[in-house]
Amino acid sequence: MLIIGCDYHPGFQQIAFVDTDTGELGERRLGHREQAEKFYQECKQRNVAMRVGMEASGHARWFERLLRDLQFELWIGDAAEIRSKRVRKQKTDRQDAQLLLQLMLENRFPRIWVPDAANRDMRQLLWHRHRLVQMRTRVMNQLHVVALNEGLRRKKALWRAAGRKELESIALARWATRRRQDLLDILDQLTPKIQELTCALEQEVEKRPVTRRLMTHPGVGPLTALAYELVIGTPERFHCGKQIASYVGLVPEEKSSGDRRRLGHISKQGNVLLRFLLVEAAQVTVRSQPEWRSKFFHLAMRRGRKIAKVAMARKLAVHLYWMWRQGCDYGQRQKFGSQGRKSGSHAGAPTDSTR
Repeated sequence: MLIIGCDYHPGFQQIAFVDTDTGELGERRLGHREQAEKFYQECKQRNVAMRVGMEASGHARWFERLLRDLQFELWIGDAAEIRSKRVRKQKTDRQDAQLLLQLMLENRFPRIWVPDAANRDMRQLLWHRHRLVQMRTRVMNQLHVVALNEGLRRKKALWRAAGRKELESIALARWATRRRQDLLDILDQLTPKIQELTCALEQEVEKRPVTRRLMTHPGVGPLTALAYELVIGTPERFHCGKQIASYVGLVPEEKSSGDRRRLGHISKQGNVLLRFLLVEAAQVTVRSQPEWRSKFFHLAMRRGRKIAKVAMARKLAVHLYWMWRQGCDYGQRQKFGSQGRKSGSHAGAPTDSTR
């Protein structure tokens, strides 16, 4: 087998390899995409078994597809953990590739879970819809400004038929009229696209029992539930709710030493979209659930509303995790109470009182 440590860059990759049969060592610099494709295809033609290790990075989808099509094994490693294993003060592409190779040979490579192609493609649906909604919101805000400058204040009623007719009837100067019309045209183009993506999202949700179960939690809609399932992948990857909160970046940074404990802002590691959706969904839960509302205002009085929102989002992420792991919906979880557990759940799973 040929074992390769690959230091991947957008324009090239530096590789260090060893042949486990002959003990041959080597290094190469492969340009993207022609040289890299030629190298790996030649290895496939020689019927060489191969395992490639690289750090988690962006702009590498084509490379992952290439190795998958050639039936080569690809290991993706935690970049931060790999960085912590570097001993030398010097850092070069060659040394990075050699470090990756060494970690693989010594069985110390910090391999991470990687979503499959279908999961990644479904995430594109969520991101595309989210970005279009953001664009539509910015357009609507600009039109609100145009209306307010002319003394027209209709809030949400501005987007009804009567409100829009009133907005279009305002007499404006030449370029202000052009701006209003262009913004309205963009709004008319974005709305049907968002509706189409929303229908596709709802159809996908109907195929996923886990997503439908997560939607039973108050405040959690199809978008948040589907994003949670896609990003988490499988609950067995995590041992407790604290790991879930850390994975989505809702725990504070910590720089403690001795008897002094220093906590900073939240780490914001993990999926940005999921963290945003959890915060939005938690605010809906606070408005609809008295217990959550009481907890939110208690935290807001002590720490401020921003910190309270993040705390509620963290609580929601943990609740969804245990609903998924225990295979129960929100009603069943409330029935069992904080001390109860669903029969047949994991023996080592802690109860709510220990989280």
